[in-house]
Amino acid sequence: MKKQVVTSAAPKAVGPYSQGVLAGDFLFASGQIPLDPETGELVKGSIEAQAQRIFLNLKAVLNEADLDFSHVVSATVYLTDISDFATVNEIYAHFFNGEVLPARCAVQVAALPKGARLEVSCVAYRGY
Repeated sequence: MKKQVVTSAAPKAVGPYSQGVLAGDFLFASGQIPLDPETGELVKGSIEAQAQRIFLNLKAVLNEADLDFSHVVSATVYLTDISDFATVNEIYAHFFNGEVLPARCAVQVAALPKGARLEVSCVAYRGY
């Protein structure tokens, strides 16, 4: 059985997808780009500002499912410029700092929706 996760604390889906889906003990959080949930507009400025917004959006989706970053078992990071990886990694470490860190993949892509420089998705497990 699956259940849609929806929160006004994260941007509304901009297409035919859910912010997150609970399937058993797993939450599959859709990729977040740096959209301000209040305006629906892309956060302008530095990669730091965009990364912060993304992780706050993911936090909101996790929290709506009564989870937090310690429950995340896998994360995927998409960057339009892989040279931003070290900066994003520092911000990532502020949010993912538990005893068991998630498995992760980071890749450079040609482009992201709305001209974002970064997108992050994750899978969380609530069974422990």
